[in-house]
Parts: sequence; C-alpha cells; structure tokens
Amino acid sequence: MRLWTWLGAVVLVIVVALGVAAANKATIFAMIAHARMPHVAPNHPVSWDQGPATAPAGRRPPNVVFILADDMGYNDITFNGGGVARGAVPTPNIDSIGRQGVAFANGYAGNATCAPSRAAIMTGRYPTRFGFEFTPAPVAFEKMVGTEAEPGAFAKPKFFKDRLKDMPPGTNSSSPEAVNRLAVPSSEITIAEVLKTQGYHTLHFGKWHLGGTKGSRPEDQGFDESLGFIAGASMYRPEHAPDVENSKQPWDPIDRFLWPNLPYEVQFNGSPEFAPKGYMTDYLTDQAAAAIKANRNRPFFMYFAPNAIHTPLQATRADYDALPGIKDHRLRVYAAMVRNLDRNVGRILQTLKDEGLDQNTLVIFTSDNGGAGYIGLPEINKPYRGWKSTFFEGGIHAPFFMRWPGRIAPGSRYDYPVGHIDIFATAAAAAGAQVPKDRVIDGVDLLPYLQGKATGRPHQTLFWRSGQYKVVLDGDWKLQSSESQHKVWLYDLSTDPTEQHELSRVQPDRAKAMLALIAAQDRQSVRPMWPSLLQGAVFVDHPSGVPQKKGEEYIMWDN
Repeated sequence: MRLWTWLGAVVLVIVVALGVAAANKATIFAMIAHARMPHVAPNHPVSWDQGPATAPAGRRPPNVVFILADDMGYNDITFNGGGVARGAVPTPNIDSIGRQGVAFANGYAGNATCAPSRAAIMTGRYPTRFGFEFTPAPVAFEKMVGTEAEPGAFAKPKFFKDRLKDMPPGTNSSSPEAVNRLAVPSSEITIAEVLKTQGYHTLHFGKWHLGGTKGSRPEDQGFDESLGFIAGASMYRPEHAPDVENSKQPWDPIDRFLWPNLPYEVQFNGSPEFAPKGYMTDYLTDQAAAAIKANRNRPFFMYFAPNAIHTPLQATRADYDALPGIKDHRLRVYAAMVRNLDRNVGRILQTLKDEGLDQNTLVIFTSDNGGAGYIGLPEINKPYRGWKSTFFEGGIHAPFFMRWPGRIAPGSRYDYPVGHIDIFATAAAAAGAQVPKDRVIDGVDLLPYLQGKATGRPHQTLFWRSGQYKVVLDGDWKLQSSESQHKVWLYDLSTDPTEQHELSRVQPDRAKAMLALIAAQDRQSVRPMWPSLLQGAVFVDHPSGVPQKKGEEYIMWDN
C-alpha cells in the first residue's frame, strides 16, 4: 500500500510540475534565453578615425548619406498626407528630404521583409540571384512563429521540421551565433566596396542582418567602420529601465520571442559586445554626428540603419509623455518612436549643415519594407492594403526620398516605379564609380531620369519572391501568385493603386503572360541558400490581434 501511495505521490508531483511548466512556459523560455545571452560589457567611448585636418583644394566628390528606417509604414510620415495617429506626430525632418529633393511616388522596397530588402540595397541585385531569399532567423524563432497561432485562428502556420536537415552546417544550433551563418555570400559586391574604389571612407550604423561570420560582417563587406548589431533586431533600452515605455503584443509569437532573446548591445568593428549609452536610436545618432565631424574633410558614405521602428516597441519616457493626446498605449508608444526617429534624422541633417557639407551631400531616405501588421495598428500603411511580409502595396510601397542640392530640383515628384535596387547604381554614379561588369545589376542610375536627361520608365518590370509567393510589376499591371494557395491577384495600378479590384478572371490572358514573366525570372534565380522553415498566413485587410474571419483575404508567407 505504501508503494502505491509513494508512486501516486510521484505521479502527482510530475503532473503538478508539468502543469506549472505549461502555465509558466513564457517565463521558463525567457530564463533559458537569458542564460544564453552573450556577455555585454559596460558602455565605453568610441574613437572614430579622424580624416584630414583641412579640406583638400578643388572640387570633391559628394558625400552619400543613406538613412534606412526599419518597418516604417507609408502612412507613418506626414509628407504622405497622414502621419501616425492621424497626424498627431509631425515628421518635419524626414519630410524635408522629400520637399528639398525628390519624392518617389512609387518607390518600392527590395522585399517585404528586412534582410532580403537590405541585400537588394547593398548589392543592386535581386537577392534571389544569390540565394539570399529569406530573412535569417534562429530555428527557435521559426519554430515558435511556425507553430503558435493567434487565438481562434483557422489559417494556422506551419513549421517544416523535415527541412531542418537541409539547413547549412551549424545553423540548427541553439547558440545565439548560429543564425549569423545565414549570410550574403562574400562574393557579392556591396555599394560600400564600390565607393571605396573612389576613395570614400565608409561608415555603418545600426542594424546589419546580412551575416555575422568572417567574410559577411560589415567590416568585411566594405565598411571601414561599423557600430551596431548584427542581428535583425535589438532592445532600445533594457526592459525595466526607468526612462522607457514598453508595449507588448500578447497575440504575437514574434513579439514573445524578441523580448527575452534580444540583448541591449552594440559592437564596434567586430569588438566584443558592449552596452550603448541611453536609448538606441539616440545613441546611434550621437555617434553618427561624431563620425560626420571626423570625416568633414574627406568624402564619406554613411549607411545609417537604426532599428527604429521595428519591435520590440519601446519609446523614451520623454517622447511618450510629449503625446498625451494619444490615448491608446500601444499607438502612443509607436508614435513616440516615430517622433524620436524624426528628431534624430533632423540631427543628422543639422550636423551636415553645421559642418558645411549639406550642399555637397546626396541624402537618401527610405524604409526597408512596409509597416508590420503584427503590432496591431490598422492605419500605418494607409491607403494601401497589406503589411510587412505581404507583396500587397502596404508591404512594399515605401517612403522614398533623395536630396542633392544643385543636382536634384527641390519639390520634385517622380511617378514611374523605382526600387531599392536602384540605390546602388545611383550612389555609384553620384560618386563617379563604375558598377561591376561581371554580374547582372538589376538597379539603374536614377539621376538621368531626375535631371531630365533620360525619359521613359527606369524599369518595365520589377520582381519579388519569397519561396512560393511571387510577384511581378509589369508597367502598371501587378500580379501576385501564391502557389501554395493556387491563387493569383491581378491589379491595374494605374486606375486602382490601392488594389481593390482583382482582375485575373476578366484578364486571363494577361495573368497567364505575367505568370510567364515570373517563370522566366525564376530561371535566372538560384536555389535559396537555406530552406523556408515556416509558412504563415498574413491577413491583408486587418492587422494581427483581430479575430480571423472566413472569406477574408490572406497570403501565405514563407520564411
């Protein structure tokens, strides 16, 4: 009898322990994640390489300052007629780049997610040409996002466990460094490498997300100096810092993964990790201003890529307190982040002016993709449908400005479609550099079009692909194909820029011809360097956190 009592007690303890573990899954997950965090040293000063004490005589090449926001929606800036919280947060500094230069009315991101888009920017090539098709993410992230559905979801995600065997060596490890092996090939030539041939000093700030192993890091890919983080996201401040306001989205598995797994750290030229000083975007801007001053007497290329306004949603207390009229907490945190980003863009522009460089600097501003639906805010990509991860206009139609006094007329508007892939050739031309001749460069130099020296469309076709989800823009006609859903969407953007009227049934021959264009482009692409491990539904007409309903439009996103 005692034996049965003892066994019963053991079983009860096990059941209770399992119940406690299940109830505290997030806490246990967070504890494990924190235990794997790398050591982060305290903040210490950064010493920027000092250029010449005096400017060289005669004409010098223009500086190039490229500012890349993260997950900024088309409607997040007031230039586009809206702004966060229906205009409650003006963005005068970002807007000024478009007002003092050219606004691309139809500027397209390289991809609907961050890393392939950044690869397109850095190389001027479709990332499918060199296998960088998906956003690098830890296997644990892929598993969480691929298995945890929103409450009440009927379109549930999939995690392809059988594909793990096809991952590159070492990338299935639970080590935080494993994801760094998923990288742009070192054989690709970046815009930083091209500009160095013209004597440019090259600088990187913020997010990289294109690989962290030897040969793929920013300091190996053409950047003389790099201050930032290799991963796809970072904390802006420690979660419990007294000067920060946080917003968590409980329905979102991406958010649940990020909070326990992201460190608050940076590296300088591959150094051991150390803590930034203050709010991340403020810190990166402080250092960017110092670097501008250090390089005032030589041509430089600055790639300023803060994580703002990517999740985790964290705002400074001061920016949050400045927006008491916004009652929704999540929207207020997000709005405060936009306010902070705009102010820091203004600080970079002001530093250029203070150093007498603004008239000889090409400034480019854009976002890596559209605003993310998983943060639960419905108007960030207005008037467009769709979100980050979708190839509807909300996912890829990005804010896109260039300013170059004397070379680009102020107040210009350019209506033909252009893309992130064009930044490479445009910056190279401004610097007097030659683009590589040994490979296909998909982007074009936009300056002749902006200066009236070239007419017509820079591109007849533009392509996007993420696994089985593929898109072509041919002239004004856009076709999306989700092969896993056996579905296409065809729109005439000249009359229907917000994709309200699907035309594939009334234009079957056009749909067939555009599918043939996609197939031809696929034949020029290579096999992805690693497989998609997850496939998930992204609803087009409402953000996450809203119950799914049968009959609503959605796409299947591969990563």
